[in-house]
Amino acid sequence: MNNIYTVSELTKYIKGQFDKNARLASVFIKGELSNFKCHYSGHCYFTLKDAGSQIRGVMFKSRAQFLKFEPRDGLKIIAYGQVTIFERDGQYQLYADQLIPDGEGELNLAYNQLKEKLAAEGLFDDSRKRPLKLLPSAIGIITSPTGAALRDIITVAKRRHPGMPLVLYPVQVQGLEAAGQIVQALRAFNKLNNVDVIIAGRGGGSIEELWAFNEEQVVRAIAASDIPVVSAVGHQTDYTLADFAADKRAATPSQAAEIVVPDVVELKRYISTLKTMLEGNIRTLIKQRRQAVRQLRDNKVFMQPEKLLANKRQLTDLYVERLGQAMRKNLLSKQHALKVHAEKLSVLDPLAVLARGYSLARTHEGQVISKASQVTPGQQLEIVLNQGRLDIEVIRVREEKDGR
Repeated sequence: MNNIYTVSELTKYIKGQFDKNARLASVFIKGELSNFKCHYSGHCYFTLKDAGSQIRGVMFKSRAQFLKFEPRDGLKIIAYGQVTIFERDGQYQLYADQLIPDGEGELNLAYNQLKEKLAAEGLFDDSRKRPLKLLPSAIGIITSPTGAALRDIITVAKRRHPGMPLVLYPVQVQGLEAAGQIVQALRAFNKLNNVDVIIAGRGGGSIEELWAFNEEQVVRAIAASDIPVVSAVGHQTDYTLADFAADKRAATPSQAAEIVVPDVVELKRYISTLKTMLEGNIRTLIKQRRQAVRQLRDNKVFMQPEKLLANKRQLTDLYVERLGQAMRKNLLSKQHALKVHAEKLSVLDPLAVLARGYSLARTHEGQVISKASQVTPGQQLEIVLNQGRLDIEVIRVREEKDGR
């Protein structure tokens, strides 16, 4: 009974055996990521598996913060770390110090993942890129103060435009602090607003040395800049993510200076050409205006204005005569029609009948008497004559046919 252990004692003993094993203290394990989760504390938990088995793993924040790529389920990786026992659960697991993509470099994978993410957000769209000024008032430079990139930019700028103001914001262009310094420089130029364009870059190097220009914070700061940015990372064939976000990409710092700094000789030639074109256009315009003035001067309106007025007077007289004839003709027509209507009305006029000796009998109320049965003896009537009226009293009523 001397070999009875508590669970904790046995687990601690087994953990000690794991920790003594040199092979388990430093081991590389290849497998497929599964159930990957990054805790709010910054610690990452995952399972590494293959066709026959699996092992749980953890990567603490102190190591996980240096990951360049985003671990995802299904990704083939090689994990490096120590295998030991997690005493609380009594399970063995991997404490990872490093995760390396299997078959694709860590930086290449991180580059492609971030490029896909930012492209989906529209940070690389051509529609948001702005044109550069033909003649900037000043040029901002973000690079190392001791690097060849700065010397190249200054050399080209002095050759092309000796008087062009150059404003340097010195930064580290590689290392852990490089990305933060580049972002700070971009924000400073935008806050001061003392330049019209910014050149951000460095000389050539390996992907590791150029990595600061692939950092997400740098790419977003370039895209958010109100001042146009020219990326000038010294690599001819490959692109950094800063190149995609910048308003203009130059293959080298020297080429960036060629793009941004106007050539004084070319400017003078361009101005001379514009001057020649302007003078030619002015001469052409003056010639056209003189020709127009001559045409107006030679016009008969100015040469013989009285003839133009004579024609107008003649036309006016003709139109007045035609108008008078039309009015007279219309008046005669209306007079004839009036005479015809007057004759018709005369025939129908009851007063005309009275003029021929007839009279009209009616009551004092105005009722016209047309037959004897309408009145009674003793009734007062009014007799309307052609001239004057008679008030009479009916003495006797005699009814006859046909007026007889």
